[in-house]
Amino acid sequence: MTQPRAIRIGHSPDADDAFMFYGIVCGAVDTEGFEIEQVLEGIESLNRRALRGELEVSAVSIHAYAYLARDYALMNCGASMGDGYGPIVVAREALTPSDLGACRIAIPGRRTSAALALRLFLGREARVQEFPFEKILEAVARGEADAGLVIHEGQLTYADDGLQVVVDLGHWWRERTGGLPLPLGGNAVRRDLGDEAMRALVRILRRSIEYGLEHREEALAYALQFGRGLDRERTDRFVRMYVNEWTLDYGERGREAVRRFLAEGAAAGVVPPVERLDFIG
Repeated sequence: MTQPRAIRIGHSPDADDAFMFYGIVCGAVDTEGFEIEQVLEGIESLNRRALRGELEVSAVSIHAYAYLARDYALMNCGASMGDGYGPIVVAREALTPSDLGACRIAIPGRRTSAALALRLFLGREARVQEFPFEKILEAVARGEADAGLVIHEGQLTYADDGLQVVVDLGHWWRERTGGLPLPLGGNAVRRDLGDEAMRALVRILRRSIEYGLEHREEALAYALQFGRGLDRERTDRFVRMYVNEWTLDYGERGREAVRRFLAEGAAAGVVPPVERLDFIG
């Protein structure tokens, strides 16, 4: 009898990622002989692990993918895209975008897509300080930073901390590009697994996403465990923001958004040019 092949899949401990992987976790999805192990870590930690080639499959920032393209391909499913919304910059006071150049900005990691979007928005380097993403709202509210670059569920809860939006980078990107979504996260699969295994893993993840979308109530109940204080209504809203048609398939517009985001990052001297950009499946 053939032994299952162990595959480690890294993703963030967030409601949207948990929703995507529910079909695998609950055993509803055929894993085609693979033994799937979830590795739950923050996105910047996963970016670093992918840079070392540690995980067979991992959620990664599209920003970080510029450094990973030689060893990893992008799965054509599992993306997080900001379709007219995305990471936001928040502050205690009413600031204008032009004020941000003089601000100390808390960011969730230098190779997050949010950080690259902020760099492109400002057109130059900013004064930044890294914080764990879940600590950024607190840091801004306490005055440890003048502004904060907010990802994940903080995009829905910032007002609870008395903060206000300075700029929505997803909206800015859509206006800048004539309607493209802002590519934030993707799932990368290690090339040395071979084409057959890579395509099988894409099928498995896509089936898991489809299962969650088709069994929304039970998948949401599972995702609530990872909502960090979000109630059901906010969890549902957050999941709808980042698990949708873009997640099932980038589509041509989504793939173009990734190409343009990375190309603009390279033109700005922030990331190396990506010579090999493959979407598997």
